[in-house]
Amino acid sequence: MNIQAPFSKRQEAYLYRCMENWFNVAEGGKRGGKNVLQTLIFCMLLETHKNKIHLVAGVSIATAKLNILDCDGYGLLNYFEGRCREGKYQNRDCVYVGTKTGEKIVLISGGGKDGDEKLIKGNTYGMAYVTEANECHPKFLKEVFDRTLSSADRKVFHDLNPKEEEHWYYTDILRFHEKQQEEDSHYGYNYGHFTIADNYSVSDNKLRSILATYDKETVWYRRDIRGDRAVAEGIIFRRFANNNEPYLYDDAELLEEYIEQGETKVRLKKKPFKIVIGIDFGGNESKTTFVATGYFNRYHDFRVLEEGGPPPTSDIDADIICVEFIKFYKLVLEKYGRVDWIFPDSAATTMINSLISAAKKAGLPWRNIKGCRKNAVEERPRTVDLLFNTSRLKINRRCVNLRKAIGSLRWDEKEPNRPEDKNIGNCNDWWDGFCYTLLDFIEYIDLDR
Repeated sequence: MNIQAPFSKRQEAYLYRCMENWFNVAEGGKRGGKNVLQTLIFCMLLETHKNKIHLVAGVSIATAKLNILDCDGYGLLNYFEGRCREGKYQNRDCVYVGTKTGEKIVLISGGGKDGDEKLIKGNTYGMAYVTEANECHPKFLKEVFDRTLSSADRKVFHDLNPKEEEHWYYTDILRFHEKQQEEDSHYGYNYGHFTIADNYSVSDNKLRSILATYDKETVWYRRDIRGDRAVAEGIIFRRFANNNEPYLYDDAELLEEYIEQGETKVRLKKKPFKIVIGIDFGGNESKTTFVATGYFNRYHDFRVLEEGGPPPTSDIDADIICVEFIKFYKLVLEKYGRVDWIFPDSAATTMINSLISAAKKAGLPWRNIKGCRKNAVEERPRTVDLLFNTSRLKINRRCVNLRKAIGSLRWDEKEPNRPEDKNIGNCNDWWDGFCYTLLDFIEYIDLDR
């Protein structure tokens, strides 16, 4: 059995309060030890709880298993090592646990979608632990509360990373219980706020390397490190907007000239691991954009190599786009020696087929052209910001349009955490084209390095 690092005084105080309170919420920055703390408390109470059936949940079953059952080697499976087995109960994933007071059943559920609440109906749960609770669906959280009402010792645990202050989780759930606790000190609401400073398993050197990945002026620093409920507002990449220079490179970093048979040619000094082209299609006065990004040192370093595309038009002109695409494709191949993947916007199936046909006709590789995989729009700025802060992403000085776009990108006032979609100066067109060069391989990018 793995033994976790000692708890901080704040974590210890929270643990003891959990013994007396029924609704226990651990919020704060990333790597604040919330999952390890909550899971340990859940397991301790499970040992002697009078109810047989209990629940652990997350946005998905996979999330619940990762955060609670595994929990970096300190989860439920570790605590009950040799006394538990994964299986099925009423056709639902579960863990059978041998405790001091007999066998218990811990059901595992996803709760991120409307309708997931139906998966947990039919049972009374003695305890329920929902990880990343503010990412789950409100109906699911309500059902969890309802299903624990008749518990012999009701315990509901939530953990979460902060959102903006007016997020529905705070206004619709926490605000009510906070008010109840203010009116009655014995109500049973227990809140703990934790940051990476509470996690004694993080060494000083590791802490310094983590902090180096954050710009202290960003919403991610306020949320992830300080654990504040911060609103995303204003220019997204403020430091980049103020001064591009630290994030730029010149051709001389990657390319060198040489003479062959009296003719001056260019070749790469550094061999790329991959070269990927991203394409965002225009129309309605927006612009079709081509962006080429080189991957170096496998998935560690990134260089935006080239940008291009036809002028903005009121309609998508497939013929013009294909002509300009072939020019750009040939330019990248001739200059950098390879193009591994071409990822256009996956929503434009007809245009993707047109690009494939154009590549075939031009005698260029075409099997590497496919619609890009999408991820949450709000995750893209965070990834790029961390790459900038760790000097892993640089942009060719000649890519003035992309530079201007990144420096102009703003948060949306009506949809916090998402870039504004006004597309002033085609900034969203360039931003999307660039993002499409990263999305299919985002899972391989270690953002802590």
